[in-house]
Amino acid sequence: MANFKVVNDFTDLEDNNTRYKAGDEYPKGDHKPSKKRIDELSSLHPKHMMVFIEEVKEESKAKKTKSKE
Repeated sequence: MANFKVVNDFTDLEDNNTRYKAGDEYPKGDHKPSKKRIDELSSLHPKHMMVFIEEVKEESKAKKTKSKE
């Protein structure tokens, strides 16, 4: 599963009402959200008109090594 970070605070009703704050990793602990849930949280929510999580793109090791030089 890809790595995600929270961009807007929310309470995940599908994860025992776990509270997530901007900057947190998603999901916390052993919770394994479905692809559908990831899609819901990473798309514009129709009621709240915001996105709650975004995928963290990891740089390749080559780019990281080069940037340290």
